Formats: sequence, C-alpha cells, structure tokens
Amino acid sequence: MRVSRGIYTIPQTSQYIGKVTPSLDSIIKAIMKKDNANIVPTGSFAKNMLGLSTQLPLKIVYLTEGRPRKLKIGNSTVILKNTSTKNTAIKGKLSALAVQALKSIGKNNVTDEQIERIVSILKNENRKHLEHDIKFSPV
Repeated sequence: MRVSRGIYTIPQTSQYIGKVTPSLDSIIKAIMKKDNANIVPTGSFAKNMLGLSTQLPLKIVYLTEGRPRKLKIGNSTVILKNTSTKNTAIKGKLSALAVQALKSIGKNNVTDEQIERIVSILKNENRKHLEHDIKFSPV
C-alpha cells in the first residue's frame, strides 16, 4: 500500500475499521532509517507531544540533516526541513522535544506552568543524554 510518494507499507487489517495505515511516528522512523539521518519535530507538534498544547497542526514540521521534502500522509502534511547537524545532534528524544518546544514558545513567553511541565518530563530522560544535550540547547 502506498502511504506517500516513495513510501510503502504492508497494510494491517482491523476487524473493526478495515485497512489501517501506520502511525505517523512509525513512518518518520522508517524515513530516518532509510536516509540514515536524525529527525526532530518542531513547533506546535513538539509542544503537543509534550502536553504543552492541545493543538495538533495540519502541517507537521521536522528538522533533518537529510534530504528535505514534503509528504502528504492521510490528512496531514509532513515537511522535512534541512538544518545543520547542531539542531539534530541531541541524543535524548524528550530533551529534543523540550528544546524545540521552548524555541517555539520563545524565551520571553514561557510560563511557570510550562517550565514545571518540561522539568517533570525531563526527569524521565536518561541523565547521560541530558548532560550531552545541554551543550546543544539554547539559553
């Protein structure tokens, strides 16, 4: 089954709804593996994944050092934007989301509740990853 241009999957079947397309996360992981590149979600999507926002954007933007492209997956558009390795060098998945969410919110717009939420989430991150990632984090 064709998911998007150049991306195919073996369809799963549900007894309730019929053919089920794979999750967006599994498609992105397959692209990461194929391109041998890191991919980091940005903006509203990163905030949504951390629970800082209930908005789910129709255009989901990821940063990658791989090939930039635009994919139409279901009702969503996924944009892979080319960036420097510095922006994708973060090892921890949670810390990468936190950095991108904070960049999206802006230094002067962060609330105390958002900081508390991010701190509680980062407590679940691997400590070695956090020590590595702090070098790549903005102020």
